[in-house]
Amino acid sequence: MAREYLKKATKTARSDAADVSATVQAILDDIEQGGDAKALEYAAKFDKYDGAVLLDEAGIEAACARVPEKLKADIRFSHANVKRFAELQKSTMTDVETEVVPGLIAGQKVMPVAAAGCYVPGGRYSHVASAIMTVTTAKVAGCTHITACSPPRADGIAPAIVYAAKICGADAILAMGGVQGVASMAFGLHGLPKANILVGPGNQFVAEAKRILYGRVGIDMIAGPTDSLILADSTADAEIVAADLVGQAEHGYNSPVWLVTDDRALAETVMARVPQLIAELPEVNRENATAAWRDYAEVILCADREEMAATSDEYAPEHLTVQAADLDWWLGRLTCYGSLFLGEETTVAFGDKASGTNHVLPTSRAATYTGGLSVHKYMKVVTWQRATREGSRDVALATARISRLEGMEGHARTADIRLAKYFPGENFDLSAEG
Repeated sequence: MAREYLKKATKTARSDAADVSATVQAILDDIEQGGDAKALEYAAKFDKYDGAVLLDEAGIEAACARVPEKLKADIRFSHANVKRFAELQKSTMTDVETEVVPGLIAGQKVMPVAAAGCYVPGGRYSHVASAIMTVTTAKVAGCTHITACSPPRADGIAPAIVYAAKICGADAILAMGGVQGVASMAFGLHGLPKANILVGPGNQFVAEAKRILYGRVGIDMIAGPTDSLILADSTADAEIVAADLVGQAEHGYNSPVWLVTDDRALAETVMARVPQLIAELPEVNRENATAAWRDYAEVILCADREEMAATSDEYAPEHLTVQAADLDWWLGRLTCYGSLFLGEETTVAFGDKASGTNHVLPTSRAATYTGGLSVHKYMKVVTWQRATREGSRDVALATARISRLEGMEGHARTADIRLAKYFPGENFDLSAEG
């Protein structure tokens, strides 16, 4: 049977996306020309904060002292897990070399970028975990300077964010939000080095600023609203499925959540239970979850697990949960997702907060071509080569002929001059025609 939509979204994640590009471009231009003073002007306007924008050691220690010991322990636990996984990722990237042809050796070197700018949201929710995810991976990669940037409240950055940034290895903590915070890191304002890469989630203005700056600096990805998909069969616990959908819907009013199943009874139970669970949330969370479920959620009934997997790959979700039998089959079959959560014993929130994998992930079907933030994002893979004169002979001949075929005579002559010097008296056929 063709897949059946038991619940169809009335909007997509981009339905209400404002055209913020012109606004963001104007702010970036203004700050680039006006420097520190202009960034502070925007900070006063948007952050409504008049404290120190760069935290000194005393300010950091004072903020850390306000964090309860139990929360400190949880942050250290999460940091250790993320660090351990990041170190494993880094171990997969190595310097290599090989003799391509006799006498010609080529290789790669792997090295971190120098300066990383890590944006940590701090508006409605204090994203402590984002500080852990971004700063820890940059530190493990070996970046020589890491700035953690977070929008302040009236009394400064949330103390738990300051504590997380400090223990994870931030070299500077910038109390500034939005476009002005991103610009300050990219342009090297307030005494900071210019960031080589900007990472971390943020609102549509932060995302647009990163998009505009991409090319001048690296970025982790261009992100949209967070999204999540659950694949569930008749073995799944409907109550857990419903709770997991609600947990992700609370991210934002336009955060899509999707259930894909081959069991109609499960789907109907979940659809009945989700609104009840949403109604039990605190008001601030309930507002987002209500809108996300009403306007963006979908429940899709499929014929079998193959159709379920194909549907999931088409949606390419940021977060993909499988609550179904034969988890190894799903692990081998699924191809498009930001992060995969296999079995009811794990959940997206574990990855978001403390299990070790990164929560900065591709949204809006970007998982069809990229993964999420990792140590690899901060690393440059560069190549090198060296050759003996004899080893360069055949390469020079091929280079000369291919270059002439392409019409690039200057390129060809850089090969010709070496052949003439290294092999005097030899008569080479350097034309493109055989």
